[in-house]
Amino acid sequence: MKPVEILKDIYWVGAIDWNTRDFHGYSTYEGTTYNSYLIMDEKITLIDTVKKEFADELIINISQVVDPRKIDCVISNHTEMDHSGGLPRVMHKIGEDKPLYCSKMGHKNLTRHFPQKWNYKPVENGGELSLGKRTLTFIETRMLHWPDSMFTYVNENRLLFSSDAFGQHYAGLERFDDQTDDAVMGHAKKYFANILLLYSPLILKLVDKVTEMGLALDMICPDHGIIWRQDPSKIIDAYVEWSNQAPKRKALVIYDTMWHSTETMAECIVDALGQEGVDAKPMHLRRCHRSDIMTEVLDAGAIIVGSPTLNNGLFPTVSDFLSYMKGLKPKKKIGAAFGSYGWSGEAVKLINKELDAMKFELIDPGLKIQYVPDEEGIRACYELGNKIAQALAD
Repeated sequence: MKPVEILKDIYWVGAIDWNTRDFHGYSTYEGTTYNSYLIMDEKITLIDTVKKEFADELIINISQVVDPRKIDCVISNHTEMDHSGGLPRVMHKIGEDKPLYCSKMGHKNLTRHFPQKWNYKPVENGGELSLGKRTLTFIETRMLHWPDSMFTYVNENRLLFSSDAFGQHYAGLERFDDQTDDAVMGHAKKYFANILLLYSPLILKLVDKVTEMGLALDMICPDHGIIWRQDPSKIIDAYVEWSNQAPKRKALVIYDTMWHSTETMAECIVDALGQEGVDAKPMHLRRCHRSDIMTEVLDAGAIIVGSPTLNNGLFPTVSDFLSYMKGLKPKKKIGAAFGSYGWSGEAVKLINKELDAMKFELIDPGLKIQYVPDEEGIRACYELGNKIAQALAD
């Protein structure tokens, strides 16, 4: 794709990855972008690069605006390889001695990623860099979502280069929020739920910090997905809402099954919840990707997990999902467990242990049924669903 002038003399020069379908275990079924930005000023400046495989495309895009050798400096907001992988190609092209600005942790991380002896310029939190007509301010954002992460703010344009914050994994020809539909917020929610959820307390502190600094924002330029220019406050408000993790009267019944007995239990629990007016949804772990399930977990009030017992343990997909969810640290959830078994029945106890470790409020000891649910078992499933619905109402 050709460069896009997002403001006068500021260009998107990144790359679209139409074909990627996985981002360290997160499904990117609509691809992604690696956003890189070029500022034409007295000091021509490149903000972030792209994944290694797209470095030549980045150079071609830059060349349509300016000879890459005329770039005066590079800013690396984030070391992760989908944004720094193109650095060796870029630095070789523009000149290895050109200044490379990054956070102090970014300096440490980049030197561990790359053997080249570049001209690093570690910056202070709140430090500034004059480009001529424009002044950049660097804002440290440690652990959002790596220790090295920082934002770069263009004071005169009230524009924020936000690294991995406020982004989405979405490949499209659109570059701006006003060129897309409401689906983009779904992509942003999924990105938050699977990448940033565990950093929710830090996000709230950062929003407070930016408010205290009095930074006006007319445009937010993340490193993935579309640029927010029509209403940047929309994505900021969404981040505050998602970070607060206020639960809705919504329940997810997340399960896997061997011979459909656990599935029958799941569907009965969902039916009981629905009859009580709860927004309930069954999510089969071999039919729904774990990253899509986590997106639904974000605002759910109740998480009910079901597993058959296999080899005295959990079904593998259930174990995988619980491990994945545990790492993202969702809060303010009611939890319950259920499952069928043949002769040992440890799965419910193991699910409870994991939910308890996540500090979910367990409202029931758990329901386990041997082999196929009979009439009494079906009734017990409905009773569990009613109990969960009542807990969500309290």
